Amino acid sequence: METERSAPADSNRARIITAAARLLAENGREAVSTRAVSTAAGVQAPTIYRLFGDKQGLLDAVAAHGFAAYLREKTDLPPSGDPVEDLRAGWNLHIGFGLANPALYALMYGEPRPDATPPAALAAAAVLAAHIKRIAEVGRLRIDEARAAQLVHAVGGGTVLTLLATPEDRRDLTLSDLAREAVIAAIVTDAPAPAAPGPAGAAVALRAVLPQTSVMSANERSLLTEWLDRIARG
Repeated sequence: METERSAPADSNRARIITAAARLLAENGREAVSTRAVSTAAGVQAPTIYRLFGDKQGLLDAVAAHGFAAYLREKTDLPPSGDPVEDLRAGWNLHIGFGLANPALYALMYGEPRPDATPPAALAAAAVLAAHIKRIAEVGRLRIDEARAAQLVHAVGGGTVLTLLATPEDRRDLTLSDLAREAVIAAIVTDAPAPAAPGPAGAAVALRAVLPQTSVMSANERSLLTEWLDRIARG
């Protein structure tokens, strides 16, 4: 195609992702075939393989693009003075994102790949980890950061998938509120308090503020972080 030959790679990439995202949103994952995307984007099929490697690479790029756009639109806000309220807001945004973008959400979370986590899911995990860290820094986290993030992720993802599996006219959105508050009760103390007695509580508190110190090398910091995580987990 003459248009394709003259278009730079970035232009072709953007057109392909836009076309694939539209097909995904309108008709689900099965609609995102190489033939359909190449036709919709006005490119040859080999261009898709050259830019994305394979269909999974294209789907990962679509998920990353969609989630990045969502983050720019919905979460470009400075933290408030209450990190627990920020976690609540983040939970609500996550649930809303999943319900508004079921096919995209399924790309990110519907088929776990421990050896190759989709970039969009990694971005979401980083946002969640930042929320959890702020709670730990003010002394309100009951358990270690990694375990708290895993619990929020597990329950939040399960909530979205449960609601998506329910016909829209029968969805009870209070399920999300109940799940959110149950998770917060499990990981957050009622008010700022000294670290829990014993080595586990001290490890959680020190782990939260460790990035603020500059007296260790990167290797030393990594090793100490590993030790503190092990102590916090008991």
